[in-house]
Formats: sequence, structure tokens, C-alpha cells
Amino acid sequence: MDPLFCRDVGDGHPIVVVHGGPDFDHCYFLPELDRLADAFRLVYYDQRGRGRSAEGVRPEDVTIRSEVEDLDRVRSHFGLESVAVLGHSWGGVVAMEYAIRHSDRVSQLLLLDTGPASSGDWRRLRQSFAERRPAEDRAEMERIAATDAFQRGDLEAEAAYYRNHFRMTLRQPELLEALVARLRSDRYTEEGVLLARAIEHRLYEETSDAPEWDLFPALRELDVPTLLLHGEHDFVPVELAARIADAVPGARLSVLPGCGHFTFLEAPEAVFEEVSRFCG
Repeated sequence: MDPLFCRDVGDGHPIVVVHGGPDFDHCYFLPELDRLADAFRLVYYDQRGRGRSAEGVRPEDVTIRSEVEDLDRVRSHFGLESVAVLGHSWGGVVAMEYAIRHSDRVSQLLLLDTGPASSGDWRRLRQSFAERRPAEDRAEMERIAATDAFQRGDLEAEAAYYRNHFRMTLRQPELLEALVARLRSDRYTEEGVLLARAIEHRLYEETSDAPEWDLFPALRELDVPTLLLHGEHDFVPVELAARIADAVPGARLSVLPGCGHFTFLEAPEAVFEEVSRFCG
């Protein structure tokens, strides 16, 4: 099996960081999330087939099961009996799947601007996109997606697409540009972009697009301390995060005011304080 790229920083209680996308890598967290390394040991990794974990990977090599197994490989590689798992966006889906299957290896579950926990809630999210996204952004995304440049994985076309995609949740132009610059860069070739997209589609087929996919029954039985941090203006509606918090026994939801889908970028000190209080 091909190795996974990992980045290990800081000392203290270990937190494995699971990035979103699912077609991105861990670099969009940096440097803001490294603030947690002042108090914790952070282990970041690029998921299989993305970023610097892409060599030799085929789309069919990646499933939700392999995502969970890879997270456990990271934990085991560093000799950690149990870890806090922090999942952002799509990474929240992987984190929930992992905690359900390996609750004895998870000391705390942190869901940061998490994706939904059932296919029904993903449908609600997509309906919210349709209702809330400005018409001009939607039209521009459709135009870009139809171009030859986008379809061959051109990095500039990708950046233009994501600039429009995230504009509704990141309202500060300087933060939007900083994020877009981190999502692709020289870590990706056009072939790497197409691989990441194909993996994204496969993972959605197994989860958000599969009518039977529903984590709520297992979440109601989960015995892991759980914290959800969610932006007040996240394009994942707060009520979908609240449904997860209501399902997990003893879970707490903290809604960060003035933030969208990237709370660690928009309110890094608040995220640090919440995580430190929860995991300290």
C-alpha cells in the first residue's frame, strides 16, 4: 500500500486532523490551525489520492472504508493508543465513520463545520445551496465547469470555480483569496486534479448520494466525548450540525458568530479556546 503524507507538529495530547474536500489536502488549514500546536500534538495527513498521497493511486482504490482504514493507519504509525480526531467539512464525515467503528481509539471527537451525517441531510444541504447561492455565482460556476480548461483539470480554472463556490460562506475578500490559493498550487498537476475529482465522486456515491447511508442510528449509541464547532453563516446550515449534536449522547454544539465554513480561518483564537477547553 502506498504511503500517506503526514505532518507531525507540537507536543501534548494528540489530535489527528482530517481535511475536507474530499478533493483537497491538509494544506488549506495552514497556518491558522497550527495555533493548536501550542498546546497539542497535531498530526495532519493527506488522504489517499490527494495532495502528496496521490502517487500510484487509482480512483477505485479509495472508498469510505479505505478512508477509515487510512486514518487508523496514521494513528498506528505514530504509536498512539487513542487520539482526538478533528474532522473539517467532509473530514467530519470520515471522523464520524471512524469514531463509530473504532470508538475505543478516539478520546474526543471534534467536528469543525462538519458535513451532514445522512444522505437525507445532504439533500437538505444541496437544496440550501440552490436557495442561498447568488444567481450570478451559480451561473459563473456552471460556465466554468463547461470549459475545456476546467474539464482537463486546469489549476486556474479550478481556482476560479472555487472562488465562486466559497464566496457565499467566506465574505471577507482577503480570506477568500487566501483560501483559494491554498486549495491547489504546485502540489497538484492537472492529472492530480482529475484524480481527486474522481475520488470525490466515488466517495459521494457511497455516502451522500446513497439513499441508505445514515449515520444517525450509530451516532445515538456513540460513547465518545463530542464537540461541534460551526460557523453562524456556514453554508452547511447550523440545523444540520445541531441534528448531529442532538444525536450523540452528551455532545455540545458551539456556534461561532460571524463565521462561515472555515471557522479556523475566520476565528482562529475562538477555535483554539474551544478545543483547548474541550481536550485540555
